[in-house]
Amino acid sequence: MKKRVLTVFALASLSFAALTVSCSDDDNKPAGPTSTFVLDRNNFKGEIEDGEVILESGTYKLTGPLVVGADAKLTIKAGVIIEATRTTETDDEVRYIAIAQDGEIDVQGTAASPVVMTAEVKEPQAWGGLVLCGRATINTSATGARAEVSDLPYGGNQDDDSSGTIKYLRVEYPGFSYSASKEFNGVSFFGVGRGTTVEHVQVYESSDDGFEWFGGTVNTKWLSVVNVHATKVGDDLFDWTEGWVGTNENWYGKRTNGGNRGIEADNNANNRALTPISNPTITNLTLIGNNGGSENQAIKLREGTKAVFNNVVLSNFGTGFDVQHAETLAFVTSGATKATGVKFDNIPADRKAIDATNASNINSIFTENASATGAGAGTEVPAWAQGWTRNN
Repeated sequence: MKKRVLTVFALASLSFAALTVSCSDDDNKPAGPTSTFVLDRNNFKGEIEDGEVILESGTYKLTGPLVVGADAKLTIKAGVIIEATRTTETDDEVRYIAIAQDGEIDVQGTAASPVVMTAEVKEPQAWGGLVLCGRATINTSATGARAEVSDLPYGGNQDDDSSGTIKYLRVEYPGFSYSASKEFNGVSFFGVGRGTTVEHVQVYESSDDGFEWFGGTVNTKWLSVVNVHATKVGDDLFDWTEGWVGTNENWYGKRTNGGNRGIEADNNANNRALTPISNPTITNLTLIGNNGGSENQAIKLREGTKAVFNNVVLSNFGTGFDVQHAETLAFVTSGATKATGVKFDNIPADRKAIDATNASNINSIFTENASATGAGAGTEVPAWAQGWTRNN
């Protein structure tokens, strides 16, 4: 990244945090000018407009929106906790963290000491989650669009764009709801480019989608979504739209409470033929449902999306694959959309794959493999998700 490397260390006191400037641990360059952002671990909000702000240790109270602007960087060291405070009648600012175009995030968690973004209220809808906005291609506009909840611009033609690095992050209790049709997800990728690193990230107890992609080219590895307790959890584990074309490995999704689909996938609801066509590849996938609700499908493909799945375990859903709309079905017929090596567990034989538009069986979308391991351990928590994630 062509950004100034400025470091701000926060020294906590009972009521405020003072600032000092130094070199970062892994950079021997001399310190640059001080960031204009004033860091207070008990009142963490506002816009980082320049320099690098580093969260060193302990807990930071997120009291409103935090936006990392262009040419600014937020670095979060291993073990840091960011806790969204409770909203009140006199303070209705949604708490969320957003990375704007040309801004950067660097989450430096480890398996032994992940970074945790959580909430004071330990239930879904407590805060807005994490939003990244990049300059990669989307199919809604050639010049860009605006993120639905933060109103930040996203999209462009820079498919190698980077929004930073995220490693070993757990996002708990997100999904703040503006209205029935406008909610934050756990982690939202708006036009994020493949220069961004996303590895070992979990969304836990989100009331909206766990992860959602709005176009872009970002790739991911080792993603987990787990919803097990709260009745407010009501949407999909994974969701994509607007022409996302990432390559992904090792996704694990589980819900034992109410909710919708394992994956809900679209190209574009307004024009299904818009390019680039959504077409991610997902290798090593486990989705576990509660075999209930009105949208009881492990994978719903619609609105003209493509997708390729390899080594898949689908468990406890009414339908394995549900394909809707002629444009989507055409990709199944041509072989552009397919799933190889699928293991079905507690999914009725006559509901393994359905063409919802024509109410017909389309089991040609998949090939079966009774030995498929999915995310690594079938329906069990995979080894890569143990220790740093929450699973009950």
